[in-house]
Amino acid sequence: MNPSNLRQYILKNIATLGPTGYAPIAPGTWGSLVAMAFYYLLKPSLSVQVLIVIVVAGVGTLAAHHAEKILNEKDSTHIVIDEFAGYAVSVLMLPGTLPLLTAAFLLFRFFDILKPPPVRWIERTLPGGLGVVADDLMAGVYTSLLLQIWIHLK
Repeated sequence: MNPSNLRQYILKNIATLGPTGYAPIAPGTWGSLVAMAFYYLLKPSLSVQVLIVIVVAGVGTLAAHHAEKILNEKDSTHIVIDEFAGYAVSVLMLPGTLPLLTAAFLLFRFFDILKPPPVRWIERTLPGGLGVVADDLMAGVYTSLLLQIWIHLK
């Protein structure tokens, strides 16, 4: 495999989280479930959580940008790294309990599918991989805000 093909292979697999993006039904939901399992099993510290958000958002944006070209489809349903990045924002600074991680999963999927303002605007306005990932980051912000309010009102 030549270096160009290897680079494309790696970027496409990052963008699709390997085979996850090729799930026959709801690949975005499966991408979010992979993220939830990751957080539940590894229980990263806050500093590691912040690093994960930065790295996954950055690398995911680059990978999604190239994957759109490789897959020849704008915001392809096979690209699910954005769901991982958005979920990572959703659970930032949350205790890693299964009930909270599950609530984050459900709320994140709700906001990612519904796309309330400005989520849909971000998706439609920003080009390439930036638009693919940024709208999910915003859905993650909505999720995080709701869960932080809920936790602090308990």
